[in-house]
Amino acid sequence: MSVDENGAVAFDNVDLCQTWEVLEQCKDAGLVKSIGVSNFNRELLERILNKPGLKYKPVCNQVEFHPYLTQNGLQKFCRSKDIVLVGYGVLGSPGAGNWKDQGVPSILQNPILISIGKKYQKSPVQVSIRYTMQRGVVPIVKSFSPERLRQNFQVKTEI
Repeated sequence: MSVDENGAVAFDNVDLCQTWEVLEQCKDAGLVKSIGVSNFNRELLERILNKPGLKYKPVCNQVEFHPYLTQNGLQKFCRSKDIVLVGYGVLGSPGAGNWKDQGVPSILQNPILISIGKKYQKSPVQVSIRYTMQRGVVPIVKSFSPERLRQNFQVKTEI
């Protein structure tokens, strides 16, 4: 991390459209198959989409997504521009700090998700994955446990 003369974090002032042009050159050169973004809001996406001479729009936008953070507006915008929304954090950031409302139960302890899970013999995690998929968002699921990985793959996409 770069710091300035006062020890504060120093941010680069890089032009997003220039960076996008270099990524387009990488695609043209065959170095990448497609270009996606992460944690872009509508304003940043529009900056790219409205760039004069745009060759390739973002294929996907990876953002935090779970039953407590549904990204409705961003999802609608991405869908209208044919940008796939990819969701990470389907457990709702259980280790989150003080910014999270401590009165709200974690995804794993949410009574509604537990109830749905009991009805269909699924875990709250599987219910959250299915919710993500039913919303048209591609879930990114992380686990180190082989058993949990198997459970995650058992989530069905059909209703």
